[in-house]
Amino acid sequence: MYKLVVDANKKGLTLNLKELLRYRDLFLILAYRDLRVRYAQTFLGLLWAVIQPLATLIIFTIVFGRAIQVNTGNVPYPLFAVCGMASWSYFSFVLAQSGNSIISSQEMVKKIYFPRLVIPLSKALVGFIDFLIALFFIVVLLFFYQFPPSANLIFLPIYALTCIISSLAVGIWLSALTIRYRDFQHVVPFLVQFGLYATPVGYPADMIIDNLPGWATVLYYLNPMAGVVEGFRWSILGGQMPSTYSYISLAIVFVLFVSGLFYFRKVEKVMADIV
Repeated sequence: MYKLVVDANKKGLTLNLKELLRYRDLFLILAYRDLRVRYAQTFLGLLWAVIQPLATLIIFTIVFGRAIQVNTGNVPYPLFAVCGMASWSYFSFVLAQSGNSIISSQEMVKKIYFPRLVIPLSKALVGFIDFLIALFFIVVLLFFYQFPPSANLIFLPIYALTCIISSLAVGIWLSALTIRYRDFQHVVPFLVQFGLYATPVGYPADMIIDNLPGWATVLYYLNPMAGVVEGFRWSILGGQMPSTYSYISLAIVFVLFVSGLFYFRKVEKVMADIV
């Protein structure tokens, strides 16, 4: 039998990954609960997970593909757009859900001890529903347009993992910051809306950076998802390699992830008192 000792006077910050592993059952239960609540008492149920990305794809095709006529080379625009949406839809879901995750579970946080990091992590698991559906759309459109996947497909798991880490990085930061500063509850919807257009989801990154000075390009790639979306699309469709500036985004992802974990652990010590 495992004996847990909580020492409030313990100095220093440790991630204690073994403790997270011991609470894997709670992690799965919270994810399952969120999945059921998400579609509970809805007429269409899980079909909403298909309708939402499909509606976004149609809007992107009309606005960017037909009205603005974004140049995507030899790639059909719907296929180009859905490859950007796949990674962004997962990121935006985790971002939106993680921000209020601790506050919405405050009664549980106050009453029992468990590693609080389990809560935002469980949101990342629920987001896989949207991610898998977006991947399904990609496969369907590849067959529909008879567009062969790129040989770069071997890099897809790397960019998919980076997308997950990026989502967790920002989600963990927001879940910790929202406890102390409730203003972030209002900031998160704005970040999701603004980020959709500040990230090369519906347009190629070259369309923006070719018209920017060097310092503005660096600023653009401080967005952690800019390089992830660009690389994710490249690994499926091929074409020109992602800009060297995209490595700035990838570096930002891992800096945010590591710093977010340690900041969360710091706030976790007083979380039950201030939530």
